[in-house]
Amino acid sequence: MKDTIVLYSSIGRGHVFSMVELGNLILTHNPSFSIKILIPTPTNTAKIDTTTFVCNSSITFHHLTITPPSSSATTLPPHLLIFDITRHGNHNLHHVLQSISKASNLKAVVLDFMNYSATEVTDTLDIPTLFYYTSGASTLCFLHHMQTIKQNRTKSTNDNQTYLEIPGFPTISTQELPQESTHIEDIFIKISATLSDCDGIIINTFNALEERAIKTLKEGSCFPEERNPPPVFCIGPVVSVPGGEKDENGCLSWLDSQPSQSVVLLSFGSLGRFSKNQLKEIAIGLEKSEQRFLWVVRSESDEDSLEELLPEGFLERTKEKGMVVKNWAPQAAILSHDSVGGFVTHCGWNSMLEAVCEGVPMVAWPLYAEQKLNRVVLVKEMKVGLALKECEDGFVNATELGEHVKELMNSEKGKEIRERILNMKVSAVEARAEVHVLVITWHGSRQEAYAILRESR
Repeated sequence: MKDTIVLYSSIGRGHVFSMVELGNLILTHNPSFSIKILIPTPTNTAKIDTTTFVCNSSITFHHLTITPPSSSATTLPPHLLIFDITRHGNHNLHHVLQSISKASNLKAVVLDFMNYSATEVTDTLDIPTLFYYTSGASTLCFLHHMQTIKQNRTKSTNDNQTYLEIPGFPTISTQELPQESTHIEDIFIKISATLSDCDGIIINTFNALEERAIKTLKEGSCFPEERNPPPVFCIGPVVSVPGGEKDENGCLSWLDSQPSQSVVLLSFGSLGRFSKNQLKEIAIGLEKSEQRFLWVVRSESDEDSLEELLPEGFLERTKEKGMVVKNWAPQAAILSHDSVGGFVTHCGWNSMLEAVCEGVPMVAWPLYAEQKLNRVVLVKEMKVGLALKECEDGFVNATELGEHVKELMNSEKGKEIRERILNMKVSAVEARAEVHVLVITWHGSRQEAYAILRESR
């Protein structure tokens, strides 16, 4: 029977894409595997179109139907329901995994870390289970330390500037911490406990990028209790390959006419939407910086035109130096373009990796999720970016943005950051060594694979 690896994605196209890229990578090291990607599909949402993914012919998809819980059946707020929905698919997951096991030699299941509750099924079926953590090793160290942070928290800790020492993570003040609810803290503590007991953790990172955090994870010193840590496989950087997207807005053609490393890209992810006031402040800041720019604008309402969203005359005044597009641009292709020399980013992990792979220094403006933690890592640990200071409500004024953009593009400090990230770009090309070790654990001697891992620590 054929050896099969099951990759269980979380909800959302971006999560499925990550699993597709992981599947492609696994198959480059062992083409004999069959890869089955399970896509959780709530009954109240449309199926994701899998025909648009570029993937190996040995990868197939299965939509796992899930009946989402009613609002009265859960205590979680709406934005956290994604952690609970997949648990309601465990019955169907059990059936699907049993069917796959009968038809093939099921070697392992890889879970998106948000699907932590699926271990209830894989443990019952005694299937080797690994987790794919799609953010960085540093934030995983932080996640494992959350139980300790919660236990030691006091009112004075929250009110004052207290500095925390977390194994594998840069020194961080309490004011830099994400303002998480009790719900999300409890979920992350459960995820940490589940990951601690799994058969392996796959992380989209590489040693030169997060050496201290990776060492901490492999030693297990970031866990709240002493234990033998699960094997850690750093397979990164796994990023979008430039060239697979259409240049519908003419961004790449415009970049062709700009000087080398002269343009700053501003792009904040699919959820990075701003109020009209914030967009106008960004526009003023860009004018003040006097730098060339390519700005992807997402507003709270898709109906407003750029003329309605931006200061009067802004587009006309900046047309020689800047380009503004609405909603979307081919980010990977833009970052790989010779004209791009800086990136104002929301600190999503994939965006940070894309910038590192292309040697583009960054200005960090986190918006949600773990992005505040990523900013700390980007600025303090990797030292390849500058940090914007926002007000308590997250608002960033024009002067703050303009000065940081100018500093990145036109200062000695900016030059040092650029040199540092160009060195990381070289290291990124040389990475991905542990994918081969991961594949050996499924198709050969597990003892041999773990011996290689021990030697690399």
